[in-house]
Amino acid sequence: MSQTTLLKVSEVAQVLKLNILTVYQYIRQEKLSAVKIGRNYRIEEKDLRGFIEEHKVKSK
Repeated sequence: MSQTTLLKVSEVAQVLKLNILTVYQYIRQEKLSAVKIGRNYRIEEKDLRGFIEEHKVKSK
């Protein structure tokens, strides 16, 4: 089984420079994929990279 890096919601919020509640909102709205482990959410690093790529603004 390959190693998967899982990030905490707080870590994702730091990377994106967003409030933690905003990250939870993105998860609930299914804008950001997450894995629920017990009562906590974890975001795979590859999903965070994909989220960032999807939201890049194209320059003219």
